[in-house]
Amino acid sequence: MDFYDLFYDLNIKGNHFQSDLAIIKEAIRLNWNHLTLRYSPEKFKDLNYKKELIENIENMEEIAIPKDFSIGFGLEINVKKSNDIRNNINKFKKDADLFSVLGGNPKINRMACESLQVDILSRPYFRRYDSGINQVLAKEALKNNVAIELCIKDILTTYLSHRAKVIANFRDIIKLYRKFKFPLIISSGASSIFDIRHPRDIIAIFKEIGLKEEEIQDCFNSYPRNIIDFNKERENIIVVGAKVIKK
Repeated sequence: MDFYDLFYDLNIKGNHFQSDLAIIKEAIRLNWNHLTLRYSPEKFKDLNYKKELIENIENMEEIAIPKDFSIGFGLEINVKKSNDIRNNINKFKKDADLFSVLGGNPKINRMACESLQVDILSRPYFRRYDSGINQVLAKEALKNNVAIELCIKDILTTYLSHRAKVIANFRDIIKLYRKFKFPLIISSGASSIFDIRHPRDIIAIFKEIGLKEEEIQDCFNSYPRNIIDFNKERENIIVVGAKVIKK
């Protein structure tokens, strides 16, 4: 089996049925194995086409669907007050497949890393001159199993000094990742078919940034898969390491 055997993208921007279906088709064509579509709380509240979307994918004839292909539906929380993170998670915890918090604000970065309920701190460097992560937050992310997300779109949509700063922030986060071993994931952040890239194109970019093959495999596969598997059991978990066993 190829070293890079499965590719997971946990950050596809959910919008509406036709847009979501088009992105999924393009991602399948480019050999992605799993996609999680993320929606704002406002859009997630009105998300009434999950079943129809899955049925359309299963019945597609124009594209060969891999046997192991899957999709999920996550909540992307973009708030200014840390209490709103908890409120949104409590509101959608029975429906969302994962919970992601958009970072950038120092208080939000800290709250996300300190929360057992948050799966992903997305783009902690967002609109910042630094990475948004320090040693204290790195330890908290490891302790609470919060994945830090690097989004390739932040490189592809920036230029010159701004792009150089994004890459520098990525490298700073990678240094902390190697020291503290918190979960690290790579995503596309795609919001249309024009944003989707072949996984190997993204791999090539992150190799240039400095990630090793084993690390890229973890970011694309092992860590995302762990998040998905954990959330399948979330309702049975009392505390981390202990869960209810149904008879």
